[in-house]
Amino acid sequence: MIVMRPVLEMCTLDGFDLWPVADVERFGFLPLGGELSPAEVGAAIASIASCNGSDNDEDGPTRPADPLASFLHGLLTFEDVFAAGGLQVTDTSAGVTFQPGCCDGLEDWRDWHQFADGGSLLGFGHTPMSPMAERFGDTVRLTVDGELSDSPVIELSVTELRTLLEAVERDLAEFFALATEWILQHLPGHGVPVTAAVARALDLAAPAVTPTPHPDVIIAVTDPAPDTRPARPAGVVRDLRARSARSAMRRPLCCAAMPSSPGCHPDVPEECPAAGVPESNPNHRSEQATRTHMTAVAGSTTMGQ
Repeated sequence: MIVMRPVLEMCTLDGFDLWPVADVERFGFLPLGGELSPAEVGAAIASIASCNGSDNDEDGPTRPADPLASFLHGLLTFEDVFAAGGLQVTDTSAGVTFQPGCCDGLEDWRDWHQFADGGSLLGFGHTPMSPMAERFGDTVRLTVDGELSDSPVIELSVTELRTLLEAVERDLAEFFALATEWILQHLPGHGVPVTAAVARALDLAAPAVTPTPHPDVIIAVTDPAPDTRPARPAGVVRDLRARSARSAMRRPLCCAAMPSSPGCHPDVPEECPAAGVPESNPNHRSEQATRTHMTAVAGSTTMGQ
């Protein structure tokens, strides 16, 4: 049996105390769906906010002094919200699991639809782990690590992939329903913008009207924000150069402290561009190093001519 789940890479900070969160393994993957407990939903919201917590946007608004507003600052002000994770595929009969890579994120999960509709290759990361999806006619091959000649693979039909993607969207919608309720209960003063930001992180439409958690609490009406991202060049399923550059600016607070993270590169000791991450940290690839590296591999993201 093949199962596909949307998963969030957990980036909650040590000692986090702004709201109740579940004790979830840091840098592990949390499957998203309607079965999560309130504490797990709280951990997921904290993780998404944490991944967008750097101060790299010098032209953006000043970070407020209030601890809660400061923690939510990036989530509420960044134009491109990043949610570390992606789609995890497990072949339960073979015991093989295909994990999201370092250049993956839940905000890009719909790339899988474009891949199913005519792509030939979809890349999710690079050294030290290079998961990739390829199409051979009506067959989809998911390679756990494209750097290995004997890497485990999962094969399924394009029809099966589309069915799995329908289940993924249901999981995300059910999680978002839980998240919307959780946000209104725990962050009533930030309900509308946080709900909209989480919707963008999951590439879902924000509700036109946000329900009120209590008769005495009034939540303003908001329309879904239009997608202002530029269209990809013809033939490109995922442009790893653009994806990688964005990851370098958004992801450092998530991956820098984890020596074995799929996004960490101990062989590249350049200074980390993110505020709050020690410049001596050898486990984070700088934006320039990432751009240089991905320029060499970006050709692998184009569809066959």
